[in-house]
Amino acid sequence: MLFLAVKFMSLKDILEQIQEELGAREEIREEIHRSMRKATRLSKQAIQVTHQERFDDAEAMLEEAKQLFIILHDKAKDYPYLLYSGSVGAAFEEHAEAQILLTLIQEGRFVNPKEIKVPFTPYVLALGDVIGELRRRALDLIRKGNLDAAEKTLERMEQIYSELTALDDAYVIVKGLRRKGDVARRLIEITRGDITSEVRRSALERSISKLEKTIGKGT
Repeated sequence: MLFLAVKFMSLKDILEQIQEELGAREEIREEIHRSMRKATRLSKQAIQVTHQERFDDAEAMLEEAKQLFIILHDKAKDYPYLLYSGSVGAAFEEHAEAQILLTLIQEGRFVNPKEIKVPFTPYVLALGDVIGELRRRALDLIRKGNLDAAEKTLERMEQIYSELTALDDAYVIVKGLRRKGDVARRLIEITRGDITSEVRRSALERSISKLEKTIGKGT
């Protein structure tokens, strides 16, 4: 009978080996944390330039952020716990928000979470935040005098809210979604009021202009 030789280690050697592994894990954790902060920053910047209609710049920023997520997934093969840190979830959520907003404005459609390689939970949470960004776009459109586009933007806000509130299970399972829904509802109400006021003001302005022309002709 053959016996395999077993190399016994002292407790000191065992603990030193564990220390090395913990040190390596901490370095990777810090590296991922820095990468995710950068990805979050890039996505926030992409949202800003999207509102400025600098779409090429937004796409470039989101592509750079996407490369950081690719590195994350490679690291997570050996350290799967990395995917569940707070900075990773926040980065995915911000990235999804930027992608959803950009695609809605450019193509008039909702991007799929699989299409942008974002987990379902941050995607759903991002939808709640997109409503706030759409309010900002609606106000910009009002200032430009484009009421038709502002009204269509409000319709998108209402669509997102309606679809989200229909997800009963998600409201229970996804932490923070109910609060985002409450905020979204208030933003929709305020935006509807802003658009209604501008429609009335615009109609009154046209009526006054028409009356002035009529009086001018009579004189």
